[in-house]
Amino acid sequence: MNSALLATYVLTVLLLIASPGPVVALVVNTTARAGRKQALLTALGTNGASLVLIALAAALIFSSAALNPLVLSALSLFGCLFIGYLGLSALAELRQPALATEQAPPHQGGLWQGFAIGLANPKDILFFVAFFPQFIQVTERFSHSLMLLGLVWLVLDLGILGLYILAIGRLAERLDRRLISAISAVVLLVIAVAGLAYNIRQLLP
Repeated sequence: MNSALLATYVLTVLLLIASPGPVVALVVNTTARAGRKQALLTALGTNGASLVLIALAAALIFSSAALNPLVLSALSLFGCLFIGYLGLSALAELRQPALATEQAPPHQGGLWQGFAIGLANPKDILFFVAFFPQFIQVTERFSHSLMLLGLVWLVLDLGILGLYILAIGRLAERLDRRLISAISAVVLLVIAVAGLAYNIRQLLP
């Protein structure tokens, strides 16, 4: 096993997951609006999406295929549109009277929404398609490397998102839940707008 390569992968994944992004913003929003249980389901959904992206990366490596940069930009573009939709939806829900929003709407977060935003996350798409293959030589066998890298991702992903859920859950007990939800919704919109601007520039000749 290449310990140095594995350590680099762990550090890269830690920075990638812990840094603010659409997944973190959705988990924070769900924790504030719907509670820890619903937020945990959201985190599990994003983990499921990660498994799909890992499988895609493995297929590309195994077939020695390269994804066209324009296709990657187009996928990221649609992902940004979905993230923007979630941000706008969260803000729209906050415009409801305070008493009406004390109980989170049934579609707030959850397994399938977590899965959808995990697949739509441009940051994760770029990582698994462009950077994940760089670490596949961590062991001598392709299958062992794939299992090890996938397991490390899942453990770190759930661990970091779990810490966010615990921290925001405690913070929401002291602060206005609507304020936390509003901040996370704005973060989603900022990410969506920035991603749209970048990917449109990539797609235009």
